[in-house]
Amino acid sequence: MVVFSIECAPQKLRGVFSRFCIEVRAGLFVGRVDARLRELLWSRILVLGHEDTNAVMIWRVPTEQGYCVRQTGPDARRCVEMDGIWLIETAGKPN
Repeated sequence: MVVFSIECAPQKLRGVFSRFCIEVRAGLFVGRVDARLRELLWSRILVLGHEDTNAVMIWRVPTEQGYCVRQTGPDARRCVEMDGIWLIETAGKPN
């Protein structure tokens, strides 16, 4: 299973995703696709998205956490991998 969260996406991009996934909420797509199609869908985000389009892709992998994360776009929250574990880094205000 793969989950895509896409914000500020053009309608054409949402149309591409609606062919292979269900949109359970606005911009939240869930589907069961193979690795080749998953990578193809990610490339469509990079090609069709605007400079302000935020996207996160989460899919199942055989690791301790059981998933992997990929992210693109401007956002205060960044997914980072440390020692094989995915964490969320937030841009905090300096003291």
